[in-house]
Amino acid sequence: GPGKRQRVVGWFSMASRNLLIGLGLSVGVAVAAVLWQRAKKRKEEEWERGAFSSSVGVGRAEATWAAKNQVKGVVGRDEIYNAGERGEGPLQLPAEVLNGDLSGLEKKYDLVIVGAGLSGAVIAERCSRELGMTSLILDVRDHIGGNCYDYITKDGIRASKYGAHLFHTKEVRVWEYVNRFSQWMPFDHRVKGRVPDTSGEKKLVPIPPVQETVNTLFGEKISNEKEMRAWYETQRVKPPSGDAQNGEEAALSRVGPELYEKIFKHYTKKQWDKYPEELDASVLMRLPCRETTDDRYFGDSHQALPVRGYTRIFENMLLSDPNITIRLNVDFFQAREQGLLPEYDMLVYTGPIDSYFSQQGMPKLEYRSLRFEETYLEPEELSALPVEERKTETTGDGFFQEAMVVNYPSPDVKFTRIVEYKHVPNQPEAVKQGKVAGTLIAKEYSSAEGDPYYPVPNPDNRALYEKYRALAEKEEGVCFVGRLASYKYFNMDQAILNALEFYDNLKETGKLAPKRRPEDYGEGDGPK
Repeated sequence: GPGKRQRVVGWFSMASRNLLIGLGLSVGVAVAAVLWQRAKKRKEEEWERGAFSSSVGVGRAEATWAAKNQVKGVVGRDEIYNAGERGEGPLQLPAEVLNGDLSGLEKKYDLVIVGAGLSGAVIAERCSRELGMTSLILDVRDHIGGNCYDYITKDGIRASKYGAHLFHTKEVRVWEYVNRFSQWMPFDHRVKGRVPDTSGEKKLVPIPPVQETVNTLFGEKISNEKEMRAWYETQRVKPPSGDAQNGEEAALSRVGPELYEKIFKHYTKKQWDKYPEELDASVLMRLPCRETTDDRYFGDSHQALPVRGYTRIFENMLLSDPNITIRLNVDFFQAREQGLLPEYDMLVYTGPIDSYFSQQGMPKLEYRSLRFEETYLEPEELSALPVEERKTETTGDGFFQEAMVVNYPSPDVKFTRIVEYKHVPNQPEAVKQGKVAGTLIAKEYSSAEGDPYYPVPNPDNRALYEKYRALAEKEEGVCFVGRLASYKYFNMDQAILNALEFYDNLKETGKLAPKRRPEDYGEGDGPK
């Protein structure tokens, strides 16, 4: 009847209306999703545009030079990530590790290791993994990783507590070893410098100097390697005695007076509080003289960043190993004096060698330290900076400067360089997705005070170290290993290789001892 027809029509009308509403909602959700994806892509592109990049990608050199890096894509293993951990920062360590309390330990360990940096971690890991040896690692700091330690700031940026660290190596053994404890992504470190040209105007140029550097600063028109080689030959000054006797003679023989004055002389003074003429020739003899357009800072075959930071390497090496016990916030010397240490077969000491022998009354070795002045800048603060500090036409939105590292070699600036961590491609996803609008910069100042970073290479210090080395060789039951214990600046890969070779000796001879002298590893990068 009519009533039934009306009910049917009403049902169809309601169903059609609900269908339209549903379709409208679906379309609305789909449109919102597309808009969200577009906004996300714009933010990511904004970070990519601002971060120091090339046609190859963020953190990469141009194709010709990027191809020389043997790290292709993401490689390596991160067992903590594979087990489900998705946090970007360091893991929270248990209270018993952090509280500085040495009670409740085992009665005896095979090794007591002073220092939770690269040298100590490698020896603990190898001795446990292959020989089943037990280690107690002590560190006066409140974290593992030594100077490699990095973390996530409150603003969400991955930063290094002790200055930028750049991993590079030509040692296949080292590269294969570190791949066991982290995933790695290719990274070609490139440095810029604000350097005055012949008119005194500061220009942003590649360091070490390449063709572009010389052309920009001196108005040259060099376009190939032959012309660059010829330019160097017109500049270089041969040492009066034939061999360079100090850093200045070495630098002049490598780059000539113009580049020396503008880039190296005053930068060296700021780093070491000594002019090149007061330092060993070896310090400046390693100055790279590029004749090509290769603006990479390093020439090693493998150059990379750990995907989730350097601290993750140490976490994977140490934290899940039942043979390795860690106690932080512990001063080894105080604990030893108070009789709080457990028994052990061997002490592995990675601290300053002169501190270990402080009771001998000998002079202290000379070190340089670093002081970091960190500032987080919001977008509006970046926009308000004067053009002398931030070149808006060449700097991306949300960034302070054009590259991760910009050196300031002129004497009118007290700091040596500015590091802007936001540029590197191993930043947390939130940074790469454009969710962190501001940026963190760290101005570096070299200092005689503070934690020891760099041994000061000159004849007096070298002679004094030899006296300490003689004492170390007579010290029974103690193994001195690493940068501070060897009074030698090791790059990260050199420190790892040095520790691996100590371990090799243990396997081969039963004695934890060096296979070669520290100087046989070649020069480290030193302060950059």
